[in-house]
Amino acid sequence: MPLALLALAVSAFGIGTTEFVMMGLLPNVADDLGTSVPTAGHLVSAYALGVVAGAPLLTALGSRVPRKRMLLLLMALFTVGNLASALAPGFGWLVAGRVLAGLPHGAFFGVGAVVAARLVREDRQARAVATMFLGLTVANILGVPAATLLGQHLGWRATFLVVTVIGLVALAALARLVPFVPVDEQQGLGRELRALRRPQVLLGLLTAVFGFAGVFAVYSYLASMTTEVMGFGESTVTVVLALFGIGMTGGALAAGPLTDRALRPTLYGSLAALALTLVAFRFTVHVPWLALVTVVVLGAVGFMTTTPLQMLVMNKAKDAPTLASASNHSAFNLANAGGAWAGGAAIASGWGWTSPTLVGAGLAAVGLAIAVFAGVLDRRPSRSDSGSRVVTGSPLGTAEPEAAEVSSRA
Repeated sequence: MPLALLALAVSAFGIGTTEFVMMGLLPNVADDLGTSVPTAGHLVSAYALGVVAGAPLLTALGSRVPRKRMLLLLMALFTVGNLASALAPGFGWLVAGRVLAGLPHGAFFGVGAVVAARLVREDRQARAVATMFLGLTVANILGVPAATLLGQHLGWRATFLVVTVIGLVALAALARLVPFVPVDEQQGLGRELRALRRPQVLLGLLTAVFGFAGVFAVYSYLASMTTEVMGFGESTVTVVLALFGIGMTGGALAAGPLTDRALRPTLYGSLAALALTLVAFRFTVHVPWLALVTVVVLGAVGFMTTTPLQMLVMNKAKDAPTLASASNHSAFNLANAGGAWAGGAAIASGWGWTSPTLVGAGLAAVGLAIAVFAGVLDRRPSRSDSGSRVVTGSPLGTAEPEAAEVSSRA
């Protein structure tokens, strides 16, 4: 594994920690800043808003910037955003800090995925992208619980100071380990926008919006299900969320090799498994040990959708993949917001705490239907999905001498 992938994974770990830790710190923030928990919940939305707006905007602005330099600029912005959050004198400033920290999220993963694919042979590109995403999943196992515990004992500001330090470590790792990645001379915003408008790219983004919304229709209310339906105490919530994170990690590890072997079948299978698991959760949630097993499976099949979706949009925009890759993370965050809203609407309608499972299953089924429709349209001799190739030629650092010399430049 190229060490540059480790730098990308460390960066993803920091991003994943700051994205999800706010959910566990809402009561602490509300008490400290003199606001209600529902109002403090806008801090979660503020970060998501930053991701949705920042992914296409920053990627477009940086379309002519060399990839390594772009990664460093985005990680620097992320670090500044977390430092601003830690030092925020009031609620409004904290909202601004969260938006600032969220702005580089999608663009970083979009650029990072393209760089990761350039680091390895063509038949290992999905595994390279999945390795970067491992940092995101490990954040849910270790980073989020540890940061939440730290915030509960030392104050929420300490959490964001620690994430700031992680950002500095990531900056050093990116500067030291990621090779120089030149921008195609023909690359530009116009070319990126044309690639983004391709029907298969748009269908891939739409699949992400609906398919991944099925995950967050349930994940957003998993803590309440743990105490209200499974019968566990509040102290068990962290364990349940960690189990979900373990499942995510397993799904990420499996998704890479499977996507390299067969992209669309992996996407179809993961979405179908997600829908079936969500239906099963409607019943297993009432049996504590079965509920815990289902949580792990749900995390696994839910996150197995991310790598094939990422590779699909990159593959279909392969001559200008960066904006499409970043926009995929805007789609994931729209899925987060939409899934949470749909699950909450079901609960508010009086359908019970388990109703989000069926809502999520329906959303996953819609995502599967869109994916299958796109696959049918794509059955042409010149558009084979036998692989998930984003770039061709020798990987960075293993190319012929002239290319290797270019890659070594910082």
